[in-house]
Amino acid sequence: MKITKVEALEKIANRIRMDIITEIYYGKSGHPGGSLSIADILAVLYFNEMNINPKTPDDESRDRLVLSKGHASSALYGALAEKGYFSKDELLTFRNINSNLQGHPDMNKVKGVDMTTGSLGQGLSVANGMALASKIDSMGYRVYCIIGDGELEEGQIWEAAMTASKYKLDNLCAIIDCNNLQLTGSTKETKGLVPEDIEQKFRSFGFNTITINGNDVFSILNAFGVAEMAKDKPSVIIAKTIKGKGISFMENDVKWHGKALNDEEYKMAIDELIEKEKQIDKKMEGGN
Repeated sequence: MKITKVEALEKIANRIRMDIITEIYYGKSGHPGGSLSIADILAVLYFNEMNINPKTPDDESRDRLVLSKGHASSALYGALAEKGYFSKDELLTFRNINSNLQGHPDMNKVKGVDMTTGSLGQGLSVANGMALASKIDSMGYRVYCIIGDGELEEGQIWEAAMTASKYKLDNLCAIIDCNNLQLTGSTKETKGLVPEDIEQKFRSFGFNTITINGNDVFSILNAFGVAEMAKDKPSVIIAKTIKGKGISFMENDVKWHGKALNDEEYKMAIDELIEKEKQIDKKMEGGN
């Protein structure tokens, strides 16, 4: 069942953010910043865009998602749990040595994970293979690939971009989580990479390019609609996001790239998200 109402999707994104914070708090480890930044994108993908069914997770005709930035696994697990692929109680086992929910997603352990990822730069190549197989076998499914902007420093991304263009993979949509921060600082400081450059680079590689506010549900919905209309070329959505989005003391702070929350920080973060949900509920009821 698809959800098209913006406020309903915003509420799901907020719930995914709660899941992310809870996972990392209980796991005492993880990557909150870049997980929080893609919560809105995942909410739209799993609850509106993708043709999927948690009751038949291995359906060959399903759409696929490759989370190339696999260290943001807590966001993916949150989305899968909200969709019903497994119990939300399992989120409390995140990164436990005996848990299926490891720091990087494993397709052999978690239903709904379409590809095991973690080594940065490889996801778009895998997504290419899936999209090409869909065309060869006339399956009709679409493939989505979430890539970090810092991850674009990996050369394999651009080899894969050439391949996607050569084979006219118009059933492929890459999504760049363009939050401008990576492990040690900004992407501009690290390799001079800014959002405008990203769009130009992908356009030169033959992609249909779409630049949006990646934390705005309405913009995300429209962007996927535009991507689906593209013919004979792959699409890329350059999603301008905020690292740590939704938690005021985490936003645009590089130290939250890979840092767990203590008791006080966890309470502050959850309280903030609970208040956000109340605001969304008021909007849904037509209140002020």
